[in-house]
Amino acid sequence: MRIAALSGWAKSCQTLAMDVELREVRDFLAEHPPYSSLPAKVLDELPGRLHLRYYRRGSTIVELGAANNSLFILRSGAVDIYRGGKDLVERADPGTSFGTSSVRSRQPSRYRIIAIEDTLALVMPGELFAQLLNDHIEVAEFFDTENKDVMKRAVAELEGDASGRTILKTRVADLLKRQPITAGPELSIRQAAKLMTQHHVSALLIVAKARIVGIMTDRDLRSKVVAADLSREEPVTAIMTTDPLTIASSALAVEAMLEMLGRGVHHLPVVDDGVLLGLVSSGDLMRLETANPVFLVGDIAKQISAEGLSTITARLPLLVSQLLDQDASADEIHRLVTAVSDAIINRLIQLAEAELGAPPVPYEWLVLGSQGRHEHNLGSDQDHVLLLDDAATEADDQYFAALAEYVTAGLETCGYTRCTGQVMATNPRWRQTLKAWHGDFQHWITEPQADAVLRAQIFFDFRSVHGGSTRADSLRETILTLAPRSPRFLGHLATQAVERQPPIGFFRGFVLERGGLPQATFDLKSAVHCVVELVRIQSLANAVPAVNTIERLHATAANGAFTADSETALLDAFEFITYLRLRHQARQMMTGAKPSNEIAPDDLSSLEKKHLRDVFGIIRRAQAGFAFRYQTHLMS
Repeated sequence: MRIAALSGWAKSCQTLAMDVELREVRDFLAEHPPYSSLPAKVLDELPGRLHLRYYRRGSTIVELGAANNSLFILRSGAVDIYRGGKDLVERADPGTSFGTSSVRSRQPSRYRIIAIEDTLALVMPGELFAQLLNDHIEVAEFFDTENKDVMKRAVAELEGDASGRTILKTRVADLLKRQPITAGPELSIRQAAKLMTQHHVSALLIVAKARIVGIMTDRDLRSKVVAADLSREEPVTAIMTTDPLTIASSALAVEAMLEMLGRGVHHLPVVDDGVLLGLVSSGDLMRLETANPVFLVGDIAKQISAEGLSTITARLPLLVSQLLDQDASADEIHRLVTAVSDAIINRLIQLAEAELGAPPVPYEWLVLGSQGRHEHNLGSDQDHVLLLDDAATEADDQYFAALAEYVTAGLETCGYTRCTGQVMATNPRWRQTLKAWHGDFQHWITEPQADAVLRAQIFFDFRSVHGGSTRADSLRETILTLAPRSPRFLGHLATQAVERQPPIGFFRGFVLERGGLPQATFDLKSAVHCVVELVRIQSLANAVPAVNTIERLHATAANGAFTADSETALLDAFEFITYLRLRHQARQMMTGAKPSNEIAPDDLSSLEKKHLRDVFGIIRRAQAGFAFRYQTHLMS
């Protein structure tokens, strides 16, 4: 009897110990995605269907080329995963699942997985794993890293989804309520005025051969006809503004306001691909809710000093935070921040010219890099140059040197730090005539040297923000003519893009760089530039005039340079990493810290780190394709 009682007690203790161990495993799984998303009943039953296996340090868990019908969940220890048996692609810490590709495909493993410490792994039979994938969409999505919708869901998850459309995101298309009122250039001023009165509009678009050739406004009638006592029988062409500035329907309303402020106009024709869609006025914009950033940028025109303008830029972190709290995308936030930066430059130039006098020759102020691409973010530095009319002389440089210093110093006051590489208009090297700029780009493209091309990359993302764009357009035409015919130049760009590789992943609170070196922080800017550089190459190779990364990606994909799946993957990866960067910088600035591109792994959630690993994989696959396409191993 006593022996039987002891035996029963021992079995009870054993059962209790097993129950405790199973509960510990259950609690462990509940802390790690995707198992944390499982229903409670499934999660309760799962530990009893797993096996615990021990691996000594240095032992191989899954051999390259071997069959594998199990999923492994790291319980303790650490493992290294090598693609093809030699390239380290991940260092896994507890909670990581591995062996997924071979157990799903039922094909020989493409990886060698080695325990680098004494390791315990929970082993899930392949049949059970298949059942979880089939029954639970969250599990399937977690492991389906190459599904084009996975990153899209990750972006939506990161950005959240506020109800309704934020007024901060209003686009020009949202403001178009009626068909544009147009007339031919043969109309007299009197006839045109009657037409405007009949339709209750303050501006009339003058169209010839389906193309906008001018615009006549109420202000033209007052200042050029009534005040000047001009005959009403004169043709409308006598007072209209020829070749008026236009804007795309996809532009933000705030961009339209900034264009009006910068150019001193009150109407913008809306044109997409040469098709006239309508007209937007300053009145349309001012009828928006007061929460709209047009009221912020409206203050820019009122400032009379750099110090006054700095009060505007000081409000940007709060505005970006508001956008992040709503359903704004990274691209929309970038465009808003860029539009404000453009307007600040334009206002500083106006103030400079008021102090220095009229410029001796026409010129264009070009912005480069992220601002040039409409991708300015909080904490961006200055990158700009001056493009001078070919009539400029050495004596004229004194004026433009003073102009450049005035604007650059003003931007610095507004929080835009000076470029450490001196790529600014204050550098005489970057104040040049159109002819000189043509020579520079022709040399970079047709006689490329690796170091020179590396330093010159930023110049290929230029955009004019003041002085029109006639000379900038001429310069771009030269680039788009030469670049597609210069394989060595493109090869140098591709080599540099492939060499800038993203990290492998995260391990024990550190970022794991290529080669397994741990780093305390992750450089978000570097990851952004991995995508920027790949897309830039294809845009130059395909003579795409766009400079914005997303616009370049769409255009090059339309030309067949990227597959539809690659386009989607890179687009979502770019949105995810840029949004994460904006959120990180906004949080820093809201606490009074200086914005940076460095983020610690501890500042990221488990899912965000998982999605970043997916982003790194997307970039590495794209880089591998570029390395093959451009034979970068042959470049020197």
